[in-house]
Amino acid sequence: MPGDLWHPGGPNIVVHGDNADTLPLLPDAAFRLIYIDPPFNTGRMQMRQAMKTVRSLTGTRVGFKGQSYETIKGTLFGYNDDFEDYWGFLEPRLEEAWRLLTDDGTLYLHLDYREVHYAKVLLDALFGRECFLNEIIWAYDYGGRSRRKWPSKHDTILVYVKDPKQYYFDSDAVDREPYMAPGLVTPEKVALGKLPTDVWWHTIVSPTGREKTGYATQKPEGVLRRVIQASSAPGDWVLDAFAGSGTTGAVASQLGRRFVLVDSHPDAIAVMRQRFSQDATVRFVPLAVGSA
Repeated sequence: MPGDLWHPGGPNIVVHGDNADTLPLLPDAAFRLIYIDPPFNTGRMQMRQAMKTVRSLTGTRVGFKGQSYETIKGTLFGYNDDFEDYWGFLEPRLEEAWRLLTDDGTLYLHLDYREVHYAKVLLDALFGRECFLNEIIWAYDYGGRSRRKWPSKHDTILVYVKDPKQYYFDSDAVDREPYMAPGLVTPEKVALGKLPTDVWWHTIVSPTGREKTGYATQKPEGVLRRVIQASSAPGDWVLDAFAGSGTTGAVASQLGRRFVLVDSHPDAIAVMRQRFSQDATVRFVPLAVGSA
């Protein structure tokens, strides 16, 4: 990856390569917003198969006006989410994130219950406890339900700022949501909606919905929309170091931001090539191992 490839006036970039090699090639203080959604260290393979439903004269499913449909299975995407030394893997990438943030920049680290408590301790050390801004709980209600414990139905997003005295946060830009008890507030407030709190109720990406790409751990656009609206402005550069299906880039583009996405998995690159196939502003860059 040539040193002059990325610059403020350049194209949006998707890098096919290890972020451990890519991040050191990016300049200091280049991004106002960094979103990191690493593997969760679940200890198992993460799999997702792309599915689509099409009309068929011989289909076994019957829909509107008696039309027959059949479901076609597509590419099976997956990766091994099992690390012997998870923090040896993640810590140097978080150190790079601190370097790459602007002085008014913000890091969002997306994890689940397995590792998030260790991440909080590590980020307190890397950024400083005074730089901790929020613990966001993304709650959803989908999937299996254990009968031996409370079913786990949330992820945690830790939010840290580079400088607690000058970080960027625009609450007015965030889409508002309906009040849960509209009868307790004025009609004017009901019409306006309320600012989201640090608990976000949002469904996962539906296996049959418009957003689906088939990628195993795809995050919904609505979650990334709040992140990007609040902690960046139009024209800002956004970095996603574990880009996966490319949701961060897709939402950043919708909101007028620029982006750099990095992922080493061929399945992720294939999904992003399809997702950005109509976007002439996106450049795909292969990065040889050890280029840094």
